[in-house]
Amino acid sequence: MTIVIIYSLCICFLVKSATGLGEIIYAINAGGPAHTDIYGIHYEKDPLQGRTGTASDYGKQLVMIGRVNPKDEILYQTERYHHSTFGYDIPANKDGDYVLVLKFSEVYFNAPNMKVFDVVLNGDHTIVADLDIFDKVGRGVAHDEYIPYSIKNGKLYYNEEESDIRGGKIKVEFIKGYRDNPKINALYVMRGTIDEVPKLPPLVWPESEAEEQRDEVEEKNPKSRRASGPKQPDPYSMDESSVLIPVFITIGAFIPLLFCLCKL
Repeated sequence: MTIVIIYSLCICFLVKSATGLGEIIYAINAGGPAHTDIYGIHYEKDPLQGRTGTASDYGKQLVMIGRVNPKDEILYQTERYHHSTFGYDIPANKDGDYVLVLKFSEVYFNAPNMKVFDVVLNGDHTIVADLDIFDKVGRGVAHDEYIPYSIKNGKLYYNEEESDIRGGKIKVEFIKGYRDNPKINALYVMRGTIDEVPKLPPLVWPESEAEEQRDEVEEKNPKSRRASGPKQPDPYSMDESSVLIPVFITIGAFIPLLFCLCKL
């Protein structure tokens, strides 16, 4: 009950904070139908339908998608994947600041290192490297990547690096790697700053998983482990008088012996 209340408060806060949402210039629901989310962002039907890759709604088998309002679960239940690199063309004919929001959810694998891939923007900028969705959030949980960039005089700027824009479009590509196929659940581009983008609620791990993480931290950091058994005394901190006792005993035993020898 507590988790549900906290989740609802987070959603309400995000809806209120989204009133300053910038101009949405591109939004698609990969592998799925058109959809308008709780922020008023309208996602078009996947333009790659029947052209590239495979559309899947396998995520609909899950009871729920974590971190997202039930109304918008469809954005994370459907996806497009491909056995090769694929991508989408984004309009880029107006100068300004932009944010690309990539939406992911692992709905198939139950372990990390099963699906890992990169995301590249405009052919030159690796905007997400070695993305392992399960490793980041687990199975059936929403994960968003927020990528700010800018356009000026026919060039795209990302992390102080630039690249030429051709034909008034830039491409976001999902790169085929050695661990399964690249995928995307949904994406949109907003003209504005990252502060104007509505964010997912904070990730809350179940108590059992949180306990496992604490145990892992303790194993990696020996200083945090609890000592086993009573603390041993410091042999170098003994009283000096206790050290001299054996000497006094030896002297006491030697005096009578010396007295007997003198009588002889």
